[in-house]
Amino acid sequence: MRTQIPCNFLQGILFLFMKLKTLFKKTKKIFLDLFFPINCLGCGKFDQWICDDCHKTFPILTEQHCPICEKEITQNGEVCLNCQKYYKINLKGVFIISIYKDALLKKSIHHFKYKFIEKISEPLALLIAQALQNSEHPIPDLIIPVPLHKQRLRWRGFNQSESLARDLDLKIPIVTNSLIRKNNTIPQVKMKNRKQRLENLNDAFCVENPEIIKNKKILLIDDIITTGTTLSVCAKILKQVGAEEVRALVIAWE
Repeated sequence: MRTQIPCNFLQGILFLFMKLKTLFKKTKKIFLDLFFPINCLGCGKFDQWICDDCHKTFPILTEQHCPICEKEITQNGEVCLNCQKYYKINLKGVFIISIYKDALLKKSIHHFKYKFIEKISEPLALLIAQALQNSEHPIPDLIIPVPLHKQRLRWRGFNQSESLARDLDLKIPIVTNSLIRKNNTIPQVKMKNRKQRLENLNDAFCVENPEIIKNKKILLIDDIITTGTTLSVCAKILKQVGAEEVRALVIAWE
């Protein structure tokens, strides 16, 4: 004969479990605040990585330039007509949000990428949203964060480009299972010139589930751009499988 456990006993156990869970969260926060305090990277104010006052100091670019010649002012950072005559264009434009030489922005991106503080994606995504609000940037069909190799993803714990895309929350589908980084290449920042960067990225990416990409307008999202080689390579492979248009959005040009 099976003995039934009283309902009120189960409810009591569940209530106790929820209380312990809440207590654990509070204890964890106290521990982290004590030994690993969160302080504003700008002014040192407690409990925020970028406080509201410091966030207001981030510069937002009011002009966009051709990503190839870097001279011609173009709408939404599109490749200028002159560069289109001389180069095969896969990446239609690069929309740049801010200025990398800004001390606080540079520090924020460094902590985001190399000190593995994923929460910094929130104030950086807010900065992107503020810049887009005052622009006429076309709405894409899909957002694709520039992918990390799985080994580097394990090392960092998150893909910073994907975190930005999700915190930006544009209500546009974010695709992470199509453009794949199959080779764990040397970081592009260590390459001396464009030729070396191109060689380093040779056969680094592939596209899975190409039917997702076909006839779609794609927006690539990344944190910073140095020479644009990575974005150009990603755009090329996306165009090869049928993307209608590929643009990119980055926080800053290094």
